[in-house]
Amino acid sequence: MGILKDCIKNKEIKGTPIWFMRQAGRYLPEFRKIRSNNSNFINLCLNPDLSKEITIQPLKRFNLDAAIVFSDILFIPYGLGQNVEFEKNFGPRLGELDIKSILEITEKDILNKLNPIYKLISMTSKEKILKDKDLIGFVGATWTIFLYMFNKKSPRKTLNEDIYNYPNTDELINKIIDVQKLHIKKQVESGATIIQIFDSWAGLLDEKKKDKYIYEPTKKIVEFTRKLGAEVICFPRCIKYYKEYCDIVGPSAINIDYEVDPIKIAENINIPIQGGMNPNCLLLEKNDMLKNAKKYLTIFKNRKYIFNLGHGVMPETNPENVKILVDFVKDF
Repeated sequence: MGILKDCIKNKEIKGTPIWFMRQAGRYLPEFRKIRSNNSNFINLCLNPDLSKEITIQPLKRFNLDAAIVFSDILFIPYGLGQNVEFEKNFGPRLGELDIKSILEITEKDILNKLNPIYKLISMTSKEKILKDKDLIGFVGATWTIFLYMFNKKSPRKTLNEDIYNYPNTDELINKIIDVQKLHIKKQVESGATIIQIFDSWAGLLDEKKKDKYIYEPTKKIVEFTRKLGAEVICFPRCIKYYKEYCDIVGPSAINIDYEVDPIKIAENINIPIQGGMNPNCLLLEKNDMLKNAKKYLTIFKNRKYIFNLGHGVMPETNPENVKILVDFVKDF
């Protein structure tokens, strides 16, 4: 267990733990070299040797406190038998949603498709570079997975209201929850010490429906994960009700996005806080970037705080800026 998990568990630590969402990937030349020879993203993620190498690449460059598994939240629909592809300059494309077929799929069928991910985690957890550091596994939140499966692509800023009236949605949601639990259990058994739940499209949900689609399923996932001995970080992106979310869902820590006021978060939320800084700040000149970082470090200086971003590292980010930022946080 590393400083990150100690921070989440409210233990005494020295310094501020730091890692980044999407720290393994597209801004690193060593990743792009691997990617250029592996055009199928799904197959790349399901190649344990390559995905292990990608997972630890940023730790070879930067003094980070955790690795996050190189994978994707859409392996839940993939495991459920819905076709998933990633198209360059477009993003994910999902196949037709056949709920009847999905409800019939067995745990054995799912594990047969997802086992390479657990092999990747097991292999990565044994790497010397991860000694005294944490390995973060993850899942997409129930609402976000459900929305992707229904929408068949990234919803961006619009939501088809028909999603609420689609037949058999309750059964589909329960099936998604079952697979989330299975996926988390296998990740923890394979060596993940922390699980992050990404609710990327929480901000699109009609707030009147948050009990059914966000609070109830996410609370089930959080409670299940903590019983496994892993800590849980939740990232409900672009919501306006962080305090209520924390009070009801009960995560170990909460990741905030860059549109929320960090001062209000510091005043109103008692659990460890993660993230907040706009990823675009990593594209700025050094002094401007560090000024933004210092803002978050100062606001949360008397709190348990994990330095991260309010979203993933941008593809055009200069790795040298990442190193400068990591060293600044470590020395703060």
